[in-house]
Amino acid sequence: MKLNLQKPLVIFDLETTGLDLVKDRVIQLSYIKVFPDGKEVRGNELINPEKTIEPLITELTGISNDDVKDKPTFSQLAKKLEEVFSGSDIAGFNSNHFDVPLLAEEFLRAGIDFDFSKCRLIDVQTIFHKMERRNLAAAYKFYCGRKMEDDFEAHRADQDTEATYRVLQGQLDYYTEEHQLALGEDPKDRVLPNDMQALADFSKVNDNVDFAGRIVWAEVNGQRTEVFNFGKHKGVPVADVLRFDPGYYSWILGGDFTYNTKQVLTRIRLREAKK
Repeated sequence: MKLNLQKPLVIFDLETTGLDLVKDRVIQLSYIKVFPDGKEVRGNELINPEKTIEPLITELTGISNDDVKDKPTFSQLAKKLEEVFSGSDIAGFNSNHFDVPLLAEEFLRAGIDFDFSKCRLIDVQTIFHKMERRNLAAAYKFYCGRKMEDDFEAHRADQDTEATYRVLQGQLDYYTEEHQLALGEDPKDRVLPNDMQALADFSKVNDNVDFAGRIVWAEVNGQRTEVFNFGKHKGVPVADVLRFDPGYYSWILGGDFTYNTKQVLTRIRLREAKK
């Protein structure tokens, strides 16, 4: 099914040196940028992580230290990638939990304050898990009718990106009222609208303000506000803590927290300072 887009959609996938948002780095970034008129632009970058790729990661991805030693660093590619993602909605497989948070970290390390809150974030894995609860290979077989290993190499960002794009299209074909009725299913709660805002809302699984979940949205005195989700001030509105314990802000900025957490906290602090 052709995607119903109001603005470009970037479907992307990362391969990385590991799963730590603070310490690990991107070694491959692949994307498909789909425009409202149906135009598709593909990109695939191997990236020098400026740290050693461990043998296990090479075994999983097929990407070795030799493969990336002469490739540009993320900082060298950052402006180009910012142009790719700016003004677009963003989709991926498990992207809201890992790929987007790590991409945010890489942008901030490169000195680019990319505001992901302006993007609708569509996680194809979340849609799949809410509807069928399996993984990418199973999603590909279920929605596309083929075995993923017959069409793609495992653990390659460009291959996973292509598969994710096809799965998203397959999901929108499968969860139409017409198809559900043809299957003999009650279409109630089994229909996905071909709309990026609706898919982004459906992909959301938490009330995090920052990607790491150190700050979350909560109802306090009848108002939706940001509260800390850890430590001695857990459950306390961030604005209140910044007022009665200003040293907490400095402690977080100097601590081993993600750049995104520090970015979100700083934005709240600047907002509150203007009141």
